[in-house]
Amino acid sequence: MAIHRKPGWALSEALATPEDVFLNRRAILKAWGLGALVVATSPLSGTAHAEAERKPAGNPALYPAKRNEAYKLDRSLTPEEINSKYNNFYEFGGDKDIWTEAQTLITNPWDIEIDGMVDEPFTIAFADLETKIPLEERLYRHRCVEAWSMTVPWTGFSLAKLVELAKPTASAKYIRFETFNDPSMASGQNGFLYTWPYVEGVTMAEAANDLAFIVTGAYGKPLLNQFGAPIRLALPWKYGFKSVKSIRKITFTDERPVSFWEGLASNEYGFWANVNPEVAHPRWSQAQERVLHTGETVPTLLFNGYGEQVASMYKELESEPLYR
Repeated sequence: MAIHRKPGWALSEALATPEDVFLNRRAILKAWGLGALVVATSPLSGTAHAEAERKPAGNPALYPAKRNEAYKLDRSLTPEEINSKYNNFYEFGGDKDIWTEAQTLITNPWDIEIDGMVDEPFTIAFADLETKIPLEERLYRHRCVEAWSMTVPWTGFSLAKLVELAKPTASAKYIRFETFNDPSMASGQNGFLYTWPYVEGVTMAEAANDLAFIVTGAYGKPLLNQFGAPIRLALPWKYGFKSVKSIRKITFTDERPVSFWEGLASNEYGFWANVNPEVAHPRWSQAQERVLHTGETVPTLLFNGYGEQVASMYKELESEPLYR
């Protein structure tokens, strides 16, 4: 069994962001004009549709998972009632109280396709994946590019374990994540301002970092729809838009993916998106952040406080725009 020493960024549990704050935010970002590329998947219909709504994905018997005490916080947890009503989920619209619209998300059944540079492409049901890799709980900071922050008890497993399951070839340099695309289920995908589906990407080195976390639950239970059910990513040293929600497809590739926001406004949202208080967003400062559940304004930390674990990955990339 691996022995974890408490890292320098570790905080006490008392300081995490409440869930109700997380779920009730107001949208700041606006889209820039690119025609939507809508390729809708076949939605469930009739009885199957109703049954899926009645039975969301996620096995409650697997939660709460045992907490990994190596991942602690220096601020209190954001209460669930706050986090669950303050969310970004552009598939359903641009408001922070998008949690109501997100209830139309159908998560059962939910399959995840794994392809690209792997020994053998395959599709796995979320229900099977959820039981295939042991779950654990971690307390993580979350820093939004909009300059607010929260703290969340995520449940899931390291991204490295999913990479191991996928068996990528040595040629793979990046992982591309893709969400669902179903305008009949997600009202926000009916507009023309965004290019769907949502896409994000990380390097293989970032995926191997122990902090990179595949999330299946929060607050001791399966993910709520508004959190990105049934499966999402958490990269706590990056701005929140890198933590893609509701993952449908995972592709291993040797080409760097162009992410959703990068494709819309590359001068504001780049591939790397590492938190840095000294590099301002073109329209606002990143030097400070507002803690959702307390309302206080505090200094932003480099790499969101996780520099000890991740800074070494970027030593040879000084020419890259690592912080946008």
